[in-house]
Amino acid sequence: MANIGYIGLGAMGSQMVDRLLEKGHAVTGYNRTRSKAEWLIEKRMQWADSPREVGQAADVILSMVSNDAALLDVAEGPQGLLAALKPNQLWVDMSTVSAATARSLVARVREKGADMVDAPVSGSTVTLKKGDLLIMVGGRPETFERLKPLLLDIGRKVIHVGDNGNGLICKIATNLSLAVQMLAYSEGILLAEKSGIPREVAVEVLSNGVIASPMVQYRSTFVMKLPDEALFNVNMQQKDMLLALEMGRKLDVPLPTTAVTNEFLTAARGMGFADKDFAVVFNVLAKMAGVDPAK
Repeated sequence: MANIGYIGLGAMGSQMVDRLLEKGHAVTGYNRTRSKAEWLIEKRMQWADSPREVGQAADVILSMVSNDAALLDVAEGPQGLLAALKPNQLWVDMSTVSAATARSLVARVREKGADMVDAPVSGSTVTLKKGDLLIMVGGRPETFERLKPLLLDIGRKVIHVGDNGNGLICKIATNLSLAVQMLAYSEGILLAEKSGIPREVAVEVLSNGVIASPMVQYRSTFVMKLPDEALFNVNMQQKDMLLALEMGRKLDVPLPTTAVTNEFLTAARGMGFADKDFAVVFNVLAKMAGVDPAK
């Protein structure tokens, strides 16, 4: 079993640690807010007071934080992870950040004799608990091979997608489609509902037909009632849409449906839904269509 460190014990990170503990790994964890980690400490996760302490305690460090600034904060400074890295250690960052930020850290990690990969995931806490995550890894092939058995303890499938940063590119390419699909699904539900078909019937049909991606299947009922706790909130989804739009601008790839859907996320924020699951785009579109989303 591996000696693992984990930085960032949010909704996804904490569930990953729980899964790793169940697989018999030793885990040392850090989070800015310790109270969120108490349930893992009770399950025998060791607590660290800083990213540096995680690096001192573990052979393989995993991290999942909210954005580029948070990742750089984890890395830098006297209590940052870079200060603790030793030869042959591996850092697996599972955050969704820009490929440029990830690549900028790789050189600094390798100066320490360690190595780093980006390994974002496709899925949510729902798919994670089922053991059905896809993990996309960008980095050296030999590092990928060392990490693959450990990553398969977290997800169903692990794919090496090339050099550092490529995992993040695949993740952003995936995530832009989540909100686009949700908006298209909402259009179909509202078209059926305003034609006289009960919303629950439209949900049953559209979530069982050819357009029913895994995302549509587990979010289909969110048009009936949003969950109390977001699987992936509007702010986080919009961060990924903006990363995609910036990539599109740099690469001269038009992203028309991404751009339109991003405006619906902005509208959701303007309506006070920033912390709601991004499926709330249904509520935004429903109000525009003159339909009560709470009906």
